[in-house]
Amino acid sequence: MNGSANTLPLSSRDPDARARLGWAMLALVLLWPLLLLAEFRPWVLFDARNLQVMGAFLAGFLPPETSTEFLGFLLRATLETLAIATAGISLALLLAVPLAMLCTRALSVSLIGPGPGRVGGSALRGAGRAVLTFLRAIPEIVWALMFVRVLGLGPAAGVLALAITYGGMLGKVYTEILESTDTRPARALLEAGSGRVAALAYGLLPNAAQELTSYTVYRWECAVRASVIMGFVGAGGLGQLMDQSMKMLNGGEAATILFVFVLLVLFADALSAALRKAVA
Repeated sequence: MNGSANTLPLSSRDPDARARLGWAMLALVLLWPLLLLAEFRPWVLFDARNLQVMGAFLAGFLPPETSTEFLGFLLRATLETLAIATAGISLALLLAVPLAMLCTRALSVSLIGPGPGRVGGSALRGAGRAVLTFLRAIPEIVWALMFVRVLGLGPAAGVLALAITYGGMLGKVYTEILESTDTRPARALLEAGSGRVAALAYGLLPNAAQELTSYTVYRWECAVRASVIMGFVGAGGLGQLMDQSMKMLNGGEAATILFVFVLLVLFADALSAALRKAVA
């Protein structure tokens, strides 16, 4: 009995086996030319000469810098990075929340019953989505370059760059999260005459609060990492300190800065878990 079961063809044991194999082959056919176009050749990493170059580069990061003077600079740059990321995300929320409320169909009063406002409401939602697309389409490094020219070197340029780009990202994902949850309570509140804010607070947030919180903290973590890139154009924080260390070929300082980034990511994970538990 067991022998006959083991001899069954794969297609009879799994009706979707051929479909999965077909999709896998199609993905490979589509992916292969893209990898060639991207010049993806991971085997060159294991060339003896390249391994020697990478080893020499990594050896330059040891030992990490621990002098009192540098740690003082590092502490100030870390606090500046946290301030940039937190202020940037706070301003991004001021953009994202109203735009998400505008774009979320479940919060649209014009969709309740027939009426002349449906076309106008649809146009407003389309305009809101277009604004979100524009905000997130331009990388934060481009905004940082522009604001550095206007405001000069310093963290203010980084804050504004994060606020604009991350406002678009947060608004888009907030809209998708709110629309993917159970929207019936919000619709019922709107049909009973409730306002959008009440429908959001009592109809959608109870089911979506954990996911919204988790994504917001994740974006804050991304903002901390993005400050490295923006620091290379003079937007302050750990990135600017990293730029100085790399230009001076001081791998020990760079290693200490990277260790601080690991600690910040661990802190973001702990913060996300605590906030998710608090809103559960």
